[in-house]
Amino acid sequence: MPLSANEPMLKPILHVLGTIEEPTISNSLSAMANKTTQSNISEQQRPLVAILGATFETGNHGVSALASGTISAVRHGLPQARIVFIDYGKEPLVSIEPTDAGAVQVELINLRFSKRLLLPNNIARLILLAGLIRLIPVRTWRHRLASRSRWLSRIMASDLNLSLNGGDSFSDIYGLSRLAYVVLPQLLVLLLERPLIQMPQTHGPFKTHISRIVARYILNRSTLVYARDHEGINVVRNLLGNQGRTARFAYDMGFALEPIAPKSDLSAQIQELKSKGPLVGFNASGLLTTGGYTGDNMFGLKTDYWQLIDTVLARLLAQVSTHVLLIPHVFGGENNPESDVTACNQIMERYGAQYSERLHYFPGYLGHHEIKYVIGQCEFFLGSRMHACIGALSQCVPSVGLAYSRKFAGVMELVGPGAAVLDLRTADINDIASTVDQTWAKRDAMRADLLQCMPALRRSVLSLCEQPEIQKLILPGSA
Repeated sequence: MPLSANEPMLKPILHVLGTIEEPTISNSLSAMANKTTQSNISEQQRPLVAILGATFETGNHGVSALASGTISAVRHGLPQARIVFIDYGKEPLVSIEPTDAGAVQVELINLRFSKRLLLPNNIARLILLAGLIRLIPVRTWRHRLASRSRWLSRIMASDLNLSLNGGDSFSDIYGLSRLAYVVLPQLLVLLLERPLIQMPQTHGPFKTHISRIVARYILNRSTLVYARDHEGINVVRNLLGNQGRTARFAYDMGFALEPIAPKSDLSAQIQELKSKGPLVGFNASGLLTTGGYTGDNMFGLKTDYWQLIDTVLARLLAQVSTHVLLIPHVFGGENNPESDVTACNQIMERYGAQYSERLHYFPGYLGHHEIKYVIGQCEFFLGSRMHACIGALSQCVPSVGLAYSRKFAGVMELVGPGAAVLDLRTADINDIASTVDQTWAKRDAMRADLLQCMPALRRSVLSLCEQPEIQKLILPGSA
């Protein structure tokens, strides 16, 4: 049945949709939209999997590790699937992701989180349109209306939508604006009646009434919910009650990230350092050096973070012939409060002369695969970024997580004795010193434990999309 502006119930929707301009997407997307050949039909028959809440454009390598690990798991369990990102961005970029099954092209369906409501891909505008379209009683009409927006039509075509929420942003720990930022694309998916899966992540805490309402709405309507720690399972159970959806445990997707050696001469420089003595990796958080987003010890650390850095370096470099390599895991300019690069530069300014020739930092940008390779060259690792620690553990490098939230303990303690967590919200300076000393002394035993458990853990991560509950969602006729 053709759609017409004369249909009274469709007039307001057609009016808004009629102002939508076709975006300039990648050549491959445009070509795919226009082809009518048999090869194009075959391409369209492949399942479409969308990843929400994680891309490669944030500068945060933890988020990138989640995206890469999820892509690897999709390729492992759904080898024929096409993969896209649904996230914010000014341009519809295309990323090439290396996996053990070959390179994967991942296109971004770019939404805008902006006050410019007239933008055709503004998230608020798209949600309004999706809500209006959902009121249409005829399914074929809904699809035809959605097809007038490139963004809505692409999302409506998805077979699976895998939500990562940046790993720990499905919470109000960073404020309600961050929660809204990650929730709105999921709401759009739900309004378009597409399957939404909560991938392994940290759920909560939800301290405010409004955040609990929002979380309950999203979780109750998600097809599957995975948590990367047992506390997250309890959070979901407490939010939804016995009648709600139950969360299942699964390991963090970052364990599946592949290390790749840098193309520069950095590898040779690292090998030279290792020839001089044990190499210890140390990741300091730029976010913690500035007191969090609020600048006033936002996370309630018991010990001043700079005092912690002073203590860690002193204990590590008290060991005979050890060398410490500063390794950033969040990149950004000087004005980025989260940047670990800024923290590394400040540490070198403060301590470079004191620990001459034993404290090292190699400036310059490295991708998340390359940073993981560098971490894997260390004999021991301490980090304030959880995914930097995961990068170490997944390569059987004993690691100490310098935690500012419960997510560290929930994820790392499940790995076993090869991982240790120091909660900076409760640890004083003596606790910090003794933990560094004790874990350094037993690092060989910690590595042995990791060598035993890590192969099975990695297989578990890669096999997530082989679960029957996920597989059945992409069977023909399941939509």
